Amino acid sequence: MSNIIEELFYGNLEPQELTTELTPRLKKKLRELVKKEEELTSKLSEEEKALFFNYTSAYNEFSSISISDGFVSGFRFGARFAYDTFVK
Repeated sequence: MSNIIEELFYGNLEPQELTTELTPRLKKKLRELVKKEEELTSKLSEEEKALFFNYTSAYNEFSSISISDGFVSGFRFGARFAYDTFVK
C-alpha cells in the first residue's frame, strides 16, 4: 500500500472531494441563500440581473482563490508542525 503523499502525487487522492455531502447546517444555509437570490433577482431588471450575476461570478472567483490560498497555507503549517514534532 502506498503512502498518502504518493496517492496525492499520482492523482488518486482529491482532497476537495473528500467531503461529498453537505452537512445539514450547510444545506440549510444553501436553501436560505437560494431563496434570497430568487427574492432579489425577481425585483431586478434584466440589466440589473446581468450586473448582479457578473458580481456573483467575480465574488465566486475571489472566494475560490481565497479558499485555495487558505488550504495551501494550512497544509504548509501542518508540514512545519510535523517537521518540528518529528525532526527537531
